Amino acid sequence: MDCPSEENLIRMKFEGLSQIKHLKFDLNRRELTIFHENNINEIEESLKHLNLGHKKLYTKKTDRISFDQNDNNQRRVLWSVLIINLVFFILEMSYGLFSKSMGLVADSLDMLADSFVYAISLIAVGKSLFYKKAISKIAGYFQIVLALIGLGEVIRRIIYPVEFPNYLIMIIISIFALIGNGICLYLLQKSRDKEEAHMKASLIFTSNDVVINLGVILAGILVYWLNSNMPDLIIGTIVFIIVSKGAFRILSLSKK
Repeated sequence: MDCPSEENLIRMKFEGLSQIKHLKFDLNRRELTIFHENNINEIEESLKHLNLGHKKLYTKKTDRISFDQNDNNQRRVLWSVLIINLVFFILEMSYGLFSKSMGLVADSLDMLADSFVYAISLIAVGKSLFYKKAISKIAGYFQIVLALIGLGEVIRRIIYPVEFPNYLIMIIISIFALIGNGICLYLLQKSRDKEEAHMKASLIFTSNDVVINLGVILAGILVYWLNSNMPDLIIGTIVFIIVSKGAFRILSLSKK
């Protein structure tokens, strides 16, 4: 368990188990603490079905009965991050197509994938487990279709020579996307709930986005330096694979 999509899978899997009172995730240590009443076997069986390689460390009694989640503050921050991701999805997709850069197109889909993860948690709050699974299935298949189209275009550009991507647009738009993710990191960091599970997960997810933005910027520089479109195609392929992996994780729960 080391990313927001896996945390979301676990939360959705446990949605129908009334004996679970609270989940505390520590993504840095890859640990999950479950506060529950009775019937631990059903909980372990649910984890087993997710195939995440879980291992029970210990079980002990606790007197804690109150869990202050500060939901309103978390929702405000997550809505802000969701909107920023959607805005930069549109920006990067538009300029990616205009500049013929697969790196920008792929990065835009990564922004969209992030938005799906946030939206699944926010839009489906209070809805039934069936409703959440339906949303996950739609989001997962949509991401896979987009990623496959992107990978197909990469292959086409490798086989048939095409016009070089506009490296200057690649670099400029990626810098703006980097600023956008920087704002997301700032909002998440300053949140008083940043130690909560969803906030930690979002911090990790956004930090990964920063790395991808830097990768596209580097690809743009290499396109200019090497006078080749291969750096753009390579970074695009890497990001498309990342998006596909996240989509399959989301879909895995809807089929359980």
